[in-house]
Amino acid sequence: MLALFDLDNTLIDRRGSLEEWARRFVRSRSLPPAVGPVISKRLQARAYPTDLAEIGATFGLSDPEGELWREYTEGMAGAARCLPGVEHGLGKLREAGWTLGVATNGAGDIQRAKLTSTGLTRFFDGVCASEEVGVRKPARQFFEAAAELCGMDLRLGGWMVGDNPETDIEGGRAAGLHTMWIAAGRQWPKNVRSPDVVVADVAEATAALSALAL
Repeated sequence: MLALFDLDNTLIDRRGSLEEWARRFVRSRSLPPAVGPVISKRLQARAYPTDLAEIGATFGLSDPEGELWREYTEGMAGAARCLPGVEHGLGKLREAGWTLGVATNGAGDIQRAKLTSTGLTRFFDGVCASEEVGVRKPARQFFEAAAELCGMDLRLGGWMVGDNPETDIEGGRAAGLHTMWIAAGRQWPKNVRSPDVVVADVAEATAALSALAL
């Protein structure tokens, strides 16, 4: 059976990595420490080369867009950390015969760099990054592409595991997948159809999937 996992704040701690990178970045440019949280907040929802260029312009930096993006990609990959239980849980799913994929909105180079630096690449049959396939979650076409990259047909069903109610859960459900929401201490939004399963964290998510009969 197919299980697709979101990457940022599902498998890896993007918030923590971003805060660490921003602190290092402002120090390297001799910017005031208070700028770090501003940059971190600016890049929290999304980060593409143009976003780094806008940050450079805002703070009067002379670095070319490509150089800023390279520094960001390498820095975020180096700061990337798996959330607790990720490797153990994914390993158990692989042993049980699951087909696993990463389904992430973002630029392919940085998302793949994170997977490589954390050692997670080996667990997955396919990686679907929105920039590479030309469509973003929650579009059904994204999930079709993600399943295909894993060698699967979306029509056969499966699971979508993630932390975002709209892109991961509503998108996954609309694409015909069972859904598992990682709450991480949050409450499910009111007036939104509930996911099939709610778990506290990714360790609980992989354990729940492992308990299912294939």
